[in-house]
Amino acid sequence: MSDNPGNGVDRRDFMIAAIASAALAAEAGAANAQGTTPSPASMVPAMPQGTAYTGDVIDGKKVVSALDVNDLEPGQKHLLYFQGVEMPTGQHWYVSVTVAKGAKPGKRGVLTSGVHGDEMSSVHTVQTVMNQLDPAQMSGTVMAVTDVSRPALESMQRRWPNQGRGIDLIDMNREWPGNENGATAPSRHAGLLFNRLLRPNADFAIDFHTGTTGFEVTGFNVGGMDVPEVKAMVELYPVGQIFDNHVYPGVLHNAFMDVGIPSFTPEIGAARVLDREMVSLFVEGTMNVLKHHGMIAGPMGRTGKDVTVFVGNSAFPILATAGGLVEHLVKLNDKVEAGQKVAIQRNSFGEVVAEYTSGVAGEITGQRSDAMSEPGNPLVFILFNKATPEGVEVYPE
Repeated sequence: MSDNPGNGVDRRDFMIAAIASAALAAEAGAANAQGTTPSPASMVPAMPQGTAYTGDVIDGKKVVSALDVNDLEPGQKHLLYFQGVEMPTGQHWYVSVTVAKGAKPGKRGVLTSGVHGDEMSSVHTVQTVMNQLDPAQMSGTVMAVTDVSRPALESMQRRWPNQGRGIDLIDMNREWPGNENGATAPSRHAGLLFNRLLRPNADFAIDFHTGTTGFEVTGFNVGGMDVPEVKAMVELYPVGQIFDNHVYPGVLHNAFMDVGIPSFTPEIGAARVLDREMVSLFVEGTMNVLKHHGMIAGPMGRTGKDVTVFVGNSAFPILATAGGLVEHLVKLNDKVEAGQKVAIQRNSFGEVVAEYTSGVAGEITGQRSDAMSEPGNPLVFILFNKATPEGVEVYPE
């Protein structure tokens, strides 16, 4: 039967929502890189400087409502809670903050994970990096926030279960930079974190993710390679794919980019599991980034120069046209040609009801891991290169 006739797509949902055009992204990237016309986000006034302690202590850790890492004692690790958005009960959601404050001055890096609640390998990657740091031997500061979307993490689900106006599930990685006075809790939470915790303490930032529940991805990085600072960091990871695209507005790494802070997104395999082998690659790459910025000493580990890297600027989605059991005929990272059959689907009688072929030449970067599918579900994403798209490309969730 027919394959999906969809166009190439940017990713992350894994990814499936609307993406910004590469033309707009390039314009934004140029503005960021060259200091030209500021974006709306960059015109938001900076929050007052300084650390604000609430006076509360949770499990022996002080709570802050604003943080300036310059106020912290150098040569030490600091474990704090940040007071996030208020709940209907009047309580607050708190996020965990680990700060490795170097003995000597230097760059400030921010590492985030848990923006989606089902992404465990991203959390473990950040934790592992922080556990390897010795502040007494460091220059600069690394701040880690591993549980950005606490309500989603509590149930290990992708989206924030918002209940302000009835049950709703909101993808927090469409809310950045947020709005402290926004209409939803995720928007207000994002605004508090971005204005009072993340942005004020970042010279560069890395927002770690994985595929989503039911959809597995390869190990790759997402970022605009036209921005030299981003390109330099992305190429320090020993992973086999790079998605060279700014992707759409609302994601955290673009909120950083919009205010002139170089940032990108690593994608670390499947959701809901700890893929230790893949985690180790991203830990190695992140330690390379810290060495690149002169924050820690030691020789570089493996980088993109030590592996075969496929760089693509778009991703071709293949969506299910029928319901039934899906059998993949290719694996993650496999190279495929246009017209190549990549999956078949059978109904309850075992009859083939659909066959799916690639519309492009590229590499498999994502596959549905749930074996059953209904029409409209993404089955495969293929990383490939195409001419810069014009306008906004919209794809179903």
